[in-house]
Amino acid sequence: MLGKFDALDRLVQLLLLIAAVGAIANGGFMLVDPLAWYVFIPTVITTGPPNAHFIRDIGLAYVGSGLILLYAAGHPILRWRAAVVGGLWLTLHGLLHIYEVLAGICGPATFWADAPGVLGHPLLVIAALAILFARQRIAPAGIPARLFAQAADKATGGNSPYLRDLIAAPGHAAEKFQHFMPVTAHRHAAPADAFHAARIGATLAADCGPCALIAAESALGDGVARATVNRLLAGDPPADLAEAFAFGVAIGSHDPAADAHGAQVEMLYGRTVRFEMALTAATVTAYPALKRGLGFANSCALHKLEV
Repeated sequence: MLGKFDALDRLVQLLLLIAAVGAIANGGFMLVDPLAWYVFIPTVITTGPPNAHFIRDIGLAYVGSGLILLYAAGHPILRWRAAVVGGLWLTLHGLLHIYEVLAGICGPATFWADAPGVLGHPLLVIAALAILFARQRIAPAGIPARLFAQAADKATGGNSPYLRDLIAAPGHAAEKFQHFMPVTAHRHAAPADAFHAARIGATLAADCGPCALIAAESALGDGVARATVNRLLAGDPPADLAEAFAFGVAIGSHDPAADAHGAQVEMLYGRTVRFEMALTAATVTAYPALKRGLGFANSCALHKLEV
């Protein structure tokens, strides 16, 4: 579930931000006054006489990496690929220093003196990415199509038969679809229980049992109580979620009453929350619609709904 940021997401942002600022500051110093930088870093003088042009070349690499990491830090879950790209040169640079000490080109004392500046930045990026991947908090775009399809099919209990067609379709269809998927789960201002009430309601209105169960698992992953989720699946929402659920059902069934329910939702939660609930209810029905369009109507049949 790619919902609101939590504490670990903020930690990832902080790690990337520190790496970005450090890389930009170091690169900026090299660009503005390369000879002063050469003197400021005591171990650099052991590599030979200064060359202002080459120092500025490396400074540009640092600044470029730092700017990409700064962009990634804005939303690491969606921009994890930028973090990979931003950390690539920094990591390769660090590996070069490791190779040089292993090959005896430089001594251990020089290596350890350089280590905080040379290895610190890439290690911060690697730690940030490790947290994201370990928690599966990454947007699907960028994952190789077959690997994505295998993971998605496993996560949905084999209830995503359309994925075979998706990865076989020409024109980078799978990658385009991967960019679409986070839209269906966009939540920032909406309370988790109300948001998922609308999401599950829309999925039930589309008459897709497996899809509703997938939506229910997303709700559980977003912290909604299991008892609440099962009531939503049964079409018996708690009183405080009845309007949100009805809003989702109306959108999923293209009922004109959606406008009236939306007005009530807006009174309860505000315009931004109404938008988020309308967005998820409108887009989550793309999954059952795609299944039916590809001839997988049977997989959409309702069955026992409980998680």
